[in-house]
Amino acid sequence: ESYFRASEEHELEAVGKKAWDNPVYNGSPSTSLKIQAIYNPKSILENPYENFEEVGDPLPYQEKQSKAVDGKTSPFLKCCFYIFRGIRGLWGTTLTENTAENRELYVKTTLRELLVYIVFLVDICLLTYGMTSSNAYYYTKVMSELFLQTSTDGRVSFQSIGSMADFWVYAQGPLLDNLYWTKWYNNESLAAHGTQSYIYYENLLLGVPRMRQLKVKNNSCVVHDDFKEEISGCYDVYSEDKEERVSFGLINGTAWRYHSEEELSGSSHWGRLTTYSGGGYYIDLKLTREESAEALKVLKEKLWLDRGTRVVFIDFSVYNANINLFCILRLVVEFPATGGAIPSWQIRTVKLIRYVSAWDFFIVACEIVFCVFIFYYVVEEILELRIHKLQYFTSIWNILDVVVILLSIVAIGFHIFRTIEVNRLLGELLRHPNTYADFEFLAFWQTQYNNMNAVNLFFAWIKIFKYISFNKTMTQLSSTLARCAKDILGFAIMFFIVFFAYAQLGYLLFGTQVENFSTFVKCIFTQFRIILGDFDYNSIDNANRVLGPIYFVTYVFFVFFVLLNMFLAIINDTYSEVKEELSSQKDELQLSDILKQSYNRTLMRLKLKKERISDVQKALQNGTKELDFEDFKNSLKELGHADHEITAAFSRFDKDGNHILDEEEQQQMKHDLEAKRVALNTEIENLGKSYGDNNPDENLTYVEARNNHANKASWVSKEEFQVLLQRVLQLEQSINSIGSKIDAVVSKLDVLERNKLKRKDLLGKP
Repeated sequence: ESYFRASEEHELEAVGKKAWDNPVYNGSPSTSLKIQAIYNPKSILENPYENFEEVGDPLPYQEKQSKAVDGKTSPFLKCCFYIFRGIRGLWGTTLTENTAENRELYVKTTLRELLVYIVFLVDICLLTYGMTSSNAYYYTKVMSELFLQTSTDGRVSFQSIGSMADFWVYAQGPLLDNLYWTKWYNNESLAAHGTQSYIYYENLLLGVPRMRQLKVKNNSCVVHDDFKEEISGCYDVYSEDKEERVSFGLINGTAWRYHSEEELSGSSHWGRLTTYSGGGYYIDLKLTREESAEALKVLKEKLWLDRGTRVVFIDFSVYNANINLFCILRLVVEFPATGGAIPSWQIRTVKLIRYVSAWDFFIVACEIVFCVFIFYYVVEEILELRIHKLQYFTSIWNILDVVVILLSIVAIGFHIFRTIEVNRLLGELLRHPNTYADFEFLAFWQTQYNNMNAVNLFFAWIKIFKYISFNKTMTQLSSTLARCAKDILGFAIMFFIVFFAYAQLGYLLFGTQVENFSTFVKCIFTQFRIILGDFDYNSIDNANRVLGPIYFVTYVFFVFFVLLNMFLAIINDTYSEVKEELSSQKDELQLSDILKQSYNRTLMRLKLKKERISDVQKALQNGTKELDFEDFKNSLKELGHADHEITAAFSRFDKDGNHILDEEEQQQMKHDLEAKRVALNTEIENLGKSYGDNNPDENLTYVEARNNHANKASWVSKEEFQVLLQRVLQLEQSINSIGSKIDAVVSKLDVLERNKLKRKDLLGKP
């Protein structure tokens, strides 16, 4: 029975015996056979007077391609073809090149990708860290200590606000004192700066601060019938649909009339209790402390804050020109439906003006390089997607490539938007210095931009594992996680059933008394902290003296001692299996092998060039004043040199072109050859010192090298090799199939033999 299809047999007949008969292996192998691994072979028969050139003989299929290009196209099209092929080579990756059957090509391509990616990684690191500053932390610290912790004459600080009365004490005292700096520490006036306030004498207050509140409607909740006579009104917790939007109080001002989020160009705020809209009732303070104090006095006397008030925002921005940083502050006081006050704050220190110092202009160059890299990687991913179609997305590394590129493109777009928007806001502020400088929206998105860049940089670092996977040691982590993923996923379901059960239990037992268990989300993070050893047992015990200890002991036992250690056991067992398999695998081509092969090839070329120089020197040692080209040629041809090499060497020193080297020209040739020989000796010695005694066969002669080079003529073509490879694979599959059938027959025979023996035993019994 034939295991080959008709089309395959026809293809084999078309190729003929050449597909099976390789002339290199005809006859018995010679005892002097030398096996050498020559990767990406280049000619070792190079001109000793020129730089290294690729003059090696191409493979048969390469010759056909080059002849097709050279013979059928014009010089212009030929030039375009080689340019296109060079450009196409820039995007050669392990996914666009055929590296499945060539381990060395895979390692080299991966190494080239790694080197390019390291340059990209350095560039993105410079960009990301160029947006930050070590001064940002201290700037935030100074502003927070001033506005959050400072109190005047021992009065209320912002962090200690606990009621509406405390809020007014803070607003009319420490807040105004910290916003308006009008005197030096020796009480000398800061009149030189006009009406502008310079906080700590360095930080310019941009425009004027804004105070805004949100209220809820009366009767937004229901009072029980038993208490309607005692309780006249009901103000629910804040929600946007229950927000008060009617005017109240004096009515004749922005503080008493409602303004929507669109009118204020505001944005929502995520507070401690809930999320608040960007609208409300607001008042912009004045340029001087006295005018602002008078405005706040009126608000307090007319009861601007009442039972319906749920939150008050105080927004302002400062700029420090010394370090080119903006600090946008938002002080928030929430008034919950329970009564009292909950202070919180948001301080964003950002760099909105980018190009000021010399370092900033260096970052501009890095940004240009970054854009070039993104274009390069976009083209690369498009080529890979075009080749592999939807199969491209089956690799997590390809998905990570797309994520990094998309985040980078968004970052470039936001960078352009931010630059335009900052210029617009600063222009309006300069035209109207007594208005509120609304940098809150821009600061928010600048913070998100920084967060996005941080995540992008994190993914960029993780992506390095993609390029070092050719090393067995580096694949241990990915192989372990990939193999135990199913086991961990299955066990994680059991783990989180128990984990969330305890979270629910903790929330219901301690949620009314312990802050860490006050919400279900806080319970989840608190339980993670207990696993890591960060917990407050006394608060649990005080909340419930019976169930508290039971909850804690059982949680630690089941989750920490049992479930968590089972997680680790799964990973440890899988890691042991992976490590054992990797140790038993055959060593593949590693990076160190590539370096050693490059070293050996370089050293061999240097020694061959040295031999050829010595041969030319021998040809010059005939003692005559004039050396004819034919004599020179015959002498070198006896030593195995090619005609084109001899002609190139002779014409280099034949200045007058008469095919005769006179005494002066011979001396010049000897001098140059000696200088090159000394230089080659030095280079060989330095190369030997760099790699120790790891040298190739030093007895390799020039003639042997030429013979090795000529053996390439005996190679089979690419098409013939592919046909042969296909036949071998099909034979291997056929043999495996026959082997499995034989095993099945043997198994059946064993069963029959056992049954036969059983029957004999049964018949033999009395």
